[in-house]
Amino acid sequence: MTRNTSQRRRAVQFGRYYEEFEVGAVYKHWPGKTVTEYDDHLFCLLTMNHHPLHMDAHYAAETTDFGKNVVVGNYIYSLLLGMSVPDVSGKAIANLEVESLKHIKPTFHGDTIYGETEVLDKTPSKSKDDRGVVYVETRGYKQDGTVVCVFRRKVMVPKRSYGEARGGEQPGRPEPSAG
Repeated sequence: MTRNTSQRRRAVQFGRYYEEFEVGAVYKHWPGKTVTEYDDHLFCLLTMNHHPLHMDAHYAAETTDFGKNVVVGNYIYSLLLGMSVPDVSGKAIANLEVESLKHIKPTFHGDTIYGETEVLDKTPSKSKDDRGVVYVETRGYKQDGTVVCVFRRKVMVPKRSYGEARGGEQPGRPEPSAG
């Protein structure tokens, strides 16, 4: 393959540089994820959350207002956080804080979760000129539009100069060789 052909290839963007964030922009994360009973139970078991509201269908049916298992909220948060990575924190230097996390409505097995993230603010770093902090709010909602989870966080992201000094859009990626 000639160098010319290689240069015409376009790298897939993963995350954004500080300069690419605009206050007020909303990134709609794609695709959504349908939550299965397996997803919920595996997450509960991995995190040692054995509450019967999430794990015991009979208990949930007989003793709760919902009448069925509720998906554990931290799975929904984790799912939304993961959905946001390609749009928000794929280039992050650090996730600095989760300022707030609200579980608004319950999620059930079979619901499909969609997410979107709004840029609330951005601030250049005071100590290093190659990065800045982006303040975002991520909203998760079900297939019918019902908002189920909202969280705000601050992410330290590099400026373009930081990325270019470390290998550009896909740092560390090798080139294929004929050998």
